[in-house]
Amino acid sequence: MKRVLSRIIIASGIVLGSSVMSFASAAAVAVAKPDLAKGEQLYANGDMARGIMSCASCHGAAGNSTIPANPNLAAQPHEYIVKQLNDFKAQGDKPAERRGAGGADTVMTMFVAALTPEDMANVAYYLSLQPLDLETAGNATNEATMERGQKIWRGGIPERRVPACAACHSANGAGIPGVYPRIAGQFPSYIEEQMKLFRSGDRANEPMMHHIADRMTDPDIAAVSDYAAGLR
Repeated sequence: MKRVLSRIIIASGIVLGSSVMSFASAAAVAVAKPDLAKGEQLYANGDMARGIMSCASCHGAAGNSTIPANPNLAAQPHEYIVKQLNDFKAQGDKPAERRGAGGADTVMTMFVAALTPEDMANVAYYLSLQPLDLETAGNATNEATMERGQKIWRGGIPERRVPACAACHSANGAGIPGVYPRIAGQFPSYIEEQMKLFRSGDRANEPMMHHIADRMTDPDIAAVSDYAAGLR
């Protein structure tokens, strides 16, 4: 029984994030003591002298986006945000690990180019302390797929070796601070898009998620994405 449980835990992936080992790597590039004030300033206003745009222009005040194409960042774990910002960066001749459809760079690759490790840590720390605005957050909208989405979230798809999303993101989608990202309140269309990018391999910053998404159909992904958005 212990051996089976161990395999389940190892197999469990995350919808939008990375493994514990990946977070350890992110922590290595982050500064020891992030500066909250500098993080807020950079997020809200950017730094045009260094070619850094305001993050709020796309992700909303305090990380609460009102545009479904741009994810909510409020209340996400600090370590997760740092890792994602690093993964958007191209490394010399090596392309970024987080890419868009068809393997093309996303706009984030351009935006993070001028960010230092300290910038990333400061902004991430600021965002991790901001509450998610439940009035503007994403929500479930498709009642017809609710049951299917709940089943996948809570129990996975055993016949295709898809683990329960709740195993890593928790039953209410809040995630595990410092380990797995918050999914509750994210926009359904954004979750769905990221799952498909994992499946195609265009988002290559978490191999485990590629293997999980590769076993899911479009209806599976749509159902669990919508259900997850409505969790609180």
